[in-house]
Amino acid sequence: MKDSLLQSLGYMGVETCRADEWASFATDLLGMQIADRGDRGFTLRTDARAARLLVDSGTQERVAFIGWEVTDAGALAALAVRLSDAGHAVAPGPADLIERRQVADLLIAHDPLGNRLEFFHGAAEGATAFVPGRAISGFRTGPLGLGHVVLTARSVEAVIPFYTDLLGFRLSDYALRPFPAWFFHLNSRHHSFAVIGTGVDGFHHLMVELDALDDVGQAYDLAQLEEERIGVTLGRHSNDHMTSFYARSPSGFMIEYGWGGRSIDPERWEPFECDFGPSFWGHERDWLGSEKRAEARQLRLAAAAAGRRAPDFVRGDD
Repeated sequence: MKDSLLQSLGYMGVETCRADEWASFATDLLGMQIADRGDRGFTLRTDARAARLLVDSGTQERVAFIGWEVTDAGALAALAVRLSDAGHAVAPGPADLIERRQVADLLIAHDPLGNRLEFFHGAAEGATAFVPGRAISGFRTGPLGLGHVVLTARSVEAVIPFYTDLLGFRLSDYALRPFPAWFFHLNSRHHSFAVIGTGVDGFHHLMVELDALDDVGQAYDLAQLEEERIGVTLGRHSNDHMTSFYARSPSGFMIEYGWGGRSIDPERWEPFECDFGPSFWGHERDWLGSEKRAEARQLRLAAAAAGRRAPDFVRGDD
């Protein structure tokens, strides 16, 4: 595995036929701020950055691109060489795209599943302070980035080497039950990227982390007012210790809305198999079939019976 040139998850883009629904979902439920709204769509802020989530009007419902941040122009150039030498097509970002993303420079590539990846440096900050769309304490971002993304794959073996051997993601942990899942980090966030084996190539969820548990609980109240908005009930993960629920976005994929994710030391972290299930409690997953849901429930109950616990507060000073 090569050293990582990546720092964090920087931004993500969505193509949608439901721009108005996205505007309401992102502000009224998630608490993001709309910026630069026009005929093409709008950008969303979660912090001082000018753009964290970019929503473009289109003909499909999909994640259009995922933006990974590097340190500077030198790192971007080195990454381009690394990818090209490994046989992956790399294209420089055109000037109008760089302006749209509000970064200094970027390049475009694709992972083995066909997901469009944008690597960039020099992200701009907003002209004004971040103002949340509803009353929240704020999002946990900074050097940790926007949050994390999780892909689904027919074959995880086909995609993991690209992210580890070329991009330098390091394994945090993995699980084989009730579904195979691998989690990878770039910084002290427990994972910035994960892939789960579902038999289908796709995008599972984006996670954003809040600064207060009450932000999550109040959003959960709001989400329950909308029929079928909740995709995964409130619960606590066993690997990163995040307390969260998952909301269905207008485009169908989910947004994990969480608090209290553990901080790790990337230089000293030792990967392990999380063999006691993905959650300590809660997190009923309606996207799973009935047999796998029952298996997940039994893993939770067994973990509880064995006295599995995690610290009440696991964040670092980042």
